[in-house]
Amino acid sequence: MYPCRKGVCHNTPGGYLCKCKLGTRSDGTSVSSIAVMALACLLVMQIQRKRHKKDKDEYFKQNGGLKLYDEMRSRKVDTIQILTEKDIKKATDNYREDRVLGVGGHGMVYRGTLDDHKEVAIKKSKVINDEWREEFVNEIIILSQINHRNIVRLMGCCLDVHVPMLVYEFVPNGTLSELLHGADCRSPIPLDIRLKIAAQSAEALAYLHSSTSRTILHGDFKSANILLDDQLNAKVADFGASALKSMNESEFIMFVQGTLGYLDPESFISHSLTDKSDVYSFGVVLLELMTRKRAIYANSINEKKSLSYTFLLMFDQNTHRNMLDIEIIDQESMVVLEKLSILAAHCLQPRGDDRPTMREVSECLQIIRRLPMHPASDHKGDSRAHDNIEESSTMVVHFDEMMYKNMETSKLTEESY
Repeated sequence: MYPCRKGVCHNTPGGYLCKCKLGTRSDGTSVSSIAVMALACLLVMQIQRKRHKKDKDEYFKQNGGLKLYDEMRSRKVDTIQILTEKDIKKATDNYREDRVLGVGGHGMVYRGTLDDHKEVAIKKSKVINDEWREEFVNEIIILSQINHRNIVRLMGCCLDVHVPMLVYEFVPNGTLSELLHGADCRSPIPLDIRLKIAAQSAEALAYLHSSTSRTILHGDFKSANILLDDQLNAKVADFGASALKSMNESEFIMFVQGTLGYLDPESFISHSLTDKSDVYSFGVVLLELMTRKRAIYANSINEKKSLSYTFLLMFDQNTHRNMLDIEIIDQESMVVLEKLSILAAHCLQPRGDDRPTMREVSECLQIIRRLPMHPASDHKGDSRAHDNIEESSTMVVHFDEMMYKNMETSKLTEESY
């Protein structure tokens, strides 16, 4: 090793290697190149950051963010949080797989935790077209005004992404579909619990149809979209499909694939949804509660059957009792089950005009819940209970008459489903 004026030189097999101090004339070009490259990287990063921000601003405007701000200010809506994509990624641990609550035809739902430690369900939808985008902000405003104990509450939205996301309250006890048909599907479910879930779900739909500033159609009502809390109270969820007023044929076919067994037969023809479409879907869910069979189920020889079609056929032949869940059949409950069967058949009428409204369905279910499911001796001496039974009988008889008057059970082919 030899001393060098500008550093230290080493004797190597290939000759002398000089490690000179930075800033020397021999290394000036290298240092300058590194500095230029660093500045270029910083410049590129800054351009990308600006472009990314511009894209997010564009998505925000495109998804109606400015309009939403104006609407929230004018209507004094303070219940909706506007979250950024960064907030969503943080809440879901960057969309971690174990955060997925469900996957459906319209997108994915993640469980998330916001900065205030609130548990939420974040719906990340698939691509939507421009017509649906125009309705998106209006839907958020309407949903922000919904305040019903049996409807999942909308808490916020994320607009600075290509497809906007919705943030709902988290309901911890799974779905009605899981309760009826899941791994523990043989766990007993008492009839009064099933009636409560049916009545609460009907009340929620009736509220959406008639109690808001504008009629909201659910559009995709099924047991998988009824969430349950710790007390098995029903909370209707995922009514974003209410914006789907009409669809072209290809879009409608894709929609049907995700709702097989629940969709109103009239909708196959019109390619549109109405409040009576929700009534039909509710009728299918009511059958699920009564039979504990799926909307499309396998019979004893493993053939796929439509629950609604099979039930209507057997109802017309007065053999529908054979479809009821054996767990809830006893001498005291048969009156209630028969009234529920009549109501379900009425909801499943082929023509929408022959079906009741959800308000009528809700009122009927409330009355059916008051029918005695115990021996009459339990109510002796209780004149108020006697009055309630008489009132219940009068109301249900009215539904019976309306049912049989309008019933024209269609001989639908199973291929229609």
